[in-house]
Amino acid sequence: MKHLKEKVAYLQGLAQGLDIGDATKEGKVLSEIINVLGEMAGQIEDIETAQNDLEDYVESIDEDLYDLEDDLLGDLDEEDLIEIECPNCREIVCFEADIVDDEDLIEVTCPNCDEVVYINDQDILNGTNDGESMVGLKDEDL
Repeated sequence: MKHLKEKVAYLQGLAQGLDIGDATKEGKVLSEIINVLGEMAGQIEDIETAQNDLEDYVESIDEDLYDLEDDLLGDLDEEDLIEIECPNCREIVCFEADIVDDEDLIEVTCPNCDEVVYINDQDILNGTNDGESMVGLKDEDL
C-alpha cells in the first residue's frame, strides 16, 4: 500500500506546485479530496497490516490444531477408519475400524443429527435379535 500513499503524496505535491489552494471553490474541493485520499490510504494500510497479522495468527492456530489432532488421533491411517454415510442427513461419519470386531455393544451416531449409523452387533442391526435367541437354552448351552 506504500504505492498508494506515494501517489497521494504526489497529488499533494502537484496541487502545491500548481498553486491550488483554498482561495477558490474548486481548490477547496481538490484539497479536501486529496486529504480524504490520504486518510483512506492510511486506513487501507492499517487494514492490510491487520489482515496480514490475522493470516499469520490463523495459520498458527491451524498448525496447533493439526498437532492436537495428531496427538488425539495418533497415527491412524485411512485404512484404520470406516466411513459411513448417515441415512438421515447424508453426512459422512468416520470411526475406527476396531469397533467392528469389538465384543461390547457399540453404536456409532452421526454427530450432525444423532442418528444411529452403525451398530457392531449384526443381529441388532438386522433386526433378528428379539430376545428369543436365548429362550430355551440351558445353562450348559451358554
